[in-house]
Amino acid sequence: MPANTAVGDPGNYAARFVRLAWLSLAQLVRSRSHSRRAEAARRAARHVLWLSAGLGATVIVLMYVLDAWEIAQMPKRGTPSLWWVRILTDFGKDEYVLLALGAVLIAVAFAAPALHGIQRSLLLGLGTRLQFLFLSVALSALVTDVIKWCVGRGRPFVGGEANPFNFSHFAGTPAFASFPSGHATTAFALAVAVAAVWPKARVVMAVYALIIAATRLVLLAHHPSDVVAGALVGIIVAMFVRYWFAARRLGFAIQRDGTIVSLVGPSSGRLKRVARSASAP
Repeated sequence: MPANTAVGDPGNYAARFVRLAWLSLAQLVRSRSHSRRAEAARRAARHVLWLSAGLGATVIVLMYVLDAWEIAQMPKRGTPSLWWVRILTDFGKDEYVLLALGAVLIAVAFAAPALHGIQRSLLLGLGTRLQFLFLSVALSALVTDVIKWCVGRGRPFVGGEANPFNFSHFAGTPAFASFPSGHATTAFALAVAVAAVWPKARVVMAVYALIIAATRLVLLAHHPSDVVAGALVGIIVAMFVRYWFAARRLGFAIQRDGTIVSLVGPSSGRLKRVARSASAP
């Protein structure tokens, strides 16, 4: 339906909006239907096992060998010349990332009911991918918050010394919310999710995630082991969400060997044409 028709018939538009919103939510919780979901689950489980073993061992080694030394080399907390690092690090803040993704997702949700045919299919395809990105970051942040509360690791120099074994379990305070790094979790979850949908962006997103992780160290917000642990949580949760979508044939396909690949999505040129059509008087 052209945009002007939707404006002239708000009741019809509202009904289609509610229907699309309901179907969008329903497809996320429907039963798994992909015939190769078992192969994908086994493959994902192997990858998670190796990642957990490798990065988990790295976290332990860093805690005993590098954490105290590394934070002692960083500039003093609150150094004025680090103002640009404090700005840069906010690009990995989960609230900001989720707000940006949510705003685009809402815009797609409002535009889609005004369209028909291939135009609406293209926009809904983009919406499915945005849902994947949003849930990857949101669930990663939730898992991280729970771990932070349980572990209660003190941030660098809390207590006056560089003690990487300063714990106050279930403290629930920002001072004892160092493990794992929430910014690193968000950055790596977003990087893995974006790379899963758009593989050509893999290098750019990897650089983004590493930069965000580095800012947390420079600002003395976290120990190196916190950052690695955050990366591990973000990667694993994004992989889980990707499997969840693939098992329901949403945005991803599963190959014979269990490899999950992104379905061909709408090109930027076609999306621009759809946007122009949705906003045309």
